[in-house]
Amino acid sequence: MNVIESVAEMQRIALKAKGEGKRIALVPTMGYLHAGHASLMHEGRRRSDLLVTSIFVNPAQFGANEDLDKYPRDMERDMKIAREAGVDLIFAPQPVDMYPPEFQTWVDVERLSLPLCGASRPGHFRGVTTVVCKLFSIVQPTLALFGIKDYQQLAVIRRMTADLNLPVEIADMPIVREIDGLAMSSRNAYLSPENRIKALCLSRAIQSVLESYRGGERDVLVLDRNAREQIAAVKGAEIDYLEFRNGATLELQQQADDQTLLAMAIKIGTTRLIDNCILGEDR
Repeated sequence: MNVIESVAEMQRIALKAKGEGKRIALVPTMGYLHAGHASLMHEGRRRSDLLVTSIFVNPAQFGANEDLDKYPRDMERDMKIAREAGVDLIFAPQPVDMYPPEFQTWVDVERLSLPLCGASRPGHFRGVTTVVCKLFSIVQPTLALFGIKDYQQLAVIRRMTADLNLPVEIADMPIVREIDGLAMSSRNAYLSPENRIKALCLSRAIQSVLESYRGGERDVLVLDRNAREQIAAVKGAEIDYLEFRNGATLELQQQADDQTLLAMAIKIGTTRLIDNCILGEDR
């Protein structure tokens, strides 16, 4: 496994591989890898001839008061996880190479990026879609893999890929959870032992909603109350958003169905965590 920092070198290797008819898979990450990332890599390995993982803490998707500087980083650990998952190349560019001094071109998916995390983090998705579009241009993947824990991000990237006619298949992979139900996230590293226990209110809220829905409840007001009660029971847990939306359009819903998305962002102490589920899907 090689680590490539040069944009030009990565593109040269990718174009050569593509010219040889090889199928390239890309797993874009911001590093500090965990088993959720590894699940994407294993699937990418199964479905490609050349597996590339990008590790890039993208400054364009962080707001002015967010955690860019303290975002966890551990390249040695990341390399070990990537190597064990069968990655061929790690693409780890420098910010100045991805965003040169005169950079002024952005990719913006308008409507899907507005609610949920888009409302809480203005400009976030513009940074996400721009860097992913650049990665697609540099790595030339035929397949790119994303986890559905970042459900809105996945929806926005699918829309961008379709709207710009990019020849990339977007594959989604299930949320990987700890044994106790907490969704795996690089930001879990911020949690103190006490807050790690408190963070379980997210998965408990989801479970409460799913039990009510499977019992026949379809009124979103009732399901919403069930979820909020689980969060309110935890001292120090603060709701950024907790909403029921159409899984395809992200429009708000008043009556739930099998395609309804429950999406939430909850602050536990100073750590903002996200989680979600589609009500009609098995968990």
